[in-house]
Amino acid sequence: MVPQKQAEAAMVMSETEQDDQREEERTDQSIIGFKNLLWHGGSVYDAWFSCASNQVNSQNSHITHLSFDQIKNDFDQLGKNVAWFGLYDAWFSCASNQVAQVLLTLPYSFSQLGMLSGVLLQVFYGLLGSWTAYLISALYVEYRTRKEKENVSFKNHVIQWFEVLDGLLGPYWKAAGLAFNCTFLLFGSVIQLIACASNIYYINDNLDKRTWTYIFGACCATTVFIPSFHNYRIWSFLGLGMTTYTAWYLTIAAFIHGQVEGVTHSGPTKLVLYFTGATNILYTFGGHAVTVEIMHAMWKPQRFKYIYLFATFYVFTLTIPSASAVYWAFGDQLLNHANAFSLLPRTGFRDAAVILMLIHQFITFGFACTPLYFVWEKVVGVHDTKSMCLRALVRLPVVIPIWFLAIIFPFFGPINSAVGALLVSFTVYIIPALAHMLTYRKALARQNAAEKPPFFLPSWTAMYTVNTFIVVWVFVVGFGFGGWASMRNFIKQVDTFGLFAKCYQCKAPPPQHH
Repeated sequence: MVPQKQAEAAMVMSETEQDDQREEERTDQSIIGFKNLLWHGGSVYDAWFSCASNQVNSQNSHITHLSFDQIKNDFDQLGKNVAWFGLYDAWFSCASNQVAQVLLTLPYSFSQLGMLSGVLLQVFYGLLGSWTAYLISALYVEYRTRKEKENVSFKNHVIQWFEVLDGLLGPYWKAAGLAFNCTFLLFGSVIQLIACASNIYYINDNLDKRTWTYIFGACCATTVFIPSFHNYRIWSFLGLGMTTYTAWYLTIAAFIHGQVEGVTHSGPTKLVLYFTGATNILYTFGGHAVTVEIMHAMWKPQRFKYIYLFATFYVFTLTIPSASAVYWAFGDQLLNHANAFSLLPRTGFRDAAVILMLIHQFITFGFACTPLYFVWEKVVGVHDTKSMCLRALVRLPVVIPIWFLAIIFPFFGPINSAVGALLVSFTVYIIPALAHMLTYRKALARQNAAEKPPFFLPSWTAMYTVNTFIVVWVFVVGFGFGGWASMRNFIKQVDTFGLFAKCYQCKAPPPQHH
């Protein structure tokens, strides 16, 4: 009866009224399409970010006459022809999240490691991180394939890493994954707040860094209103642009500034400093603790396979030139300046870089915190609700301990190394490698694997060899030596500045003359 009444009503409408209605529908569709373009990521449409930017000037008038359906069809065809283009959401997310504030501490790490070790360890840990990200993606696909065969629906549920471990290996692995992952993401969020306060201080030093931490803690709490990783499309895109600008600013500004008078490049000089710097680089390329959540946000997560590797190659073009240039210019001075901004003269370009990094750190805070929000929602029992206001209210308590810890330990640089050695080493290197080996330890599991070994390493024996090497190396060098060195350095900072330091590594006040 309802369709019949609608048809009768439409018949008595005048042609003018019908035209007006069609115009309103077109407007609504345009608004929805624009909203999806900026807000709801995960499809092949993200090829637009790459293709349209090169063509928009010459074909802008043509695009305005295309319907959204036509654009959709074109993008779908493009996604079929060039499969990896459909990964741009994930690529932006990985590359944007991978560098973040670590970009500003890598020159500090170079001063501890020396130029050669700094470059080599970046390449080494970049490849290791890409491999374990691949393992995580393979385990996610395996878990989801098994669950879908059991007719399990994930319509209103975000799959997380600890659930993958639980489904494949049991509750003990779930507990280990939950403990390490949540603790790492907690301190990852803490680091973003510390970085915000450290950066803004170089623009406005009227307030101390602790006060800036209070302010940015309140600002970052607004991330509770962002539903999921689906909604980070435009932020990932902008965040990567901001990081790119900052990296090349550091490179160019360092060369323009030139070497300071009497510059020395003595690193490495002490084992404790060497392994502290090495674990900071391990942390740099261990930012895939949110891989499962990013994959779940994708409409075709099977395409994720090598995206972290592509992101890593791009990150190399940012981190290696910027860290090398700043270390070349300032040398051993960086040992007492964990933030690269602190040594560069204040200019409009530097202020722009600081502001852009502040925005990016806000975005990265959301990336690190969102999985914690999901975990807390599941604990409280509101994860499946559609009310965003209720979910935002429930999420707020997660921000409070992050805020508090950032005020207690405001040690920019040393905390990166400590987190890298004690948490990242297990979360994104050791546990994924062990989990992959145990999941496919039986011949039947290998035979029915949803994700076969990659083309460049087609043997299961070779995969086991690589995974065993990663477990041993990271446990001994990353967790063992790195944990010893980073904790010694961290304790030294506490002894020097104390807990709740008001202004860590700030300029000394001018002497008072009586």
